[in-house]
Amino acid sequence: MDNKIMKSWSSRKAVLFLEKRKEVECLEVKINREIRDYTESMFFGLSLRQFFFSLVACGVAVGLYFLLRPHVGMETVSWMCVLGAAPFAALGFVKYHGMTAEQFLWAWIKSEFLIPKRLVFRPENMYYETLKTNIEKREKEGLKRHDKNTK
Repeated sequence: MDNKIMKSWSSRKAVLFLEKRKEVECLEVKINREIRDYTESMFFGLSLRQFFFSLVACGVAVGLYFLLRPHVGMETVSWMCVLGAAPFAALGFVKYHGMTAEQFLWAWIKSEFLIPKRLVFRPENMYYETLKTNIEKREKEGLKRHDKNTK
């Protein structure tokens, strides 16, 4: 066994060189810059979540087709299917501030309906609060001087 393994790291790829006697084989593995961005592809290059929402979108499109076909024309039905399925397909791929669509929807519902708050702005001047006694003292002195000058 005179196999040698050499590793070469670049910014985004790990390259393994396997040396068997006089032959050199190159194996290239892609690495994400951020490890949390890694998604495992399960079906057709999609993650399980993306695949599930794609199936839901297809189901909605088929349901809309059979529901609307007797009532409107074929072209209108096809547009209704596309428009009806698009939100469900988008849910599988959308990320906003690192949250998936359902996490974002739950955070929005919590912030708007479950934990409503009335925010009131009350300015607070820390500089004034720390020097309040000195300011009041000087104002009283100023009023006393003013009273003496007016008499």
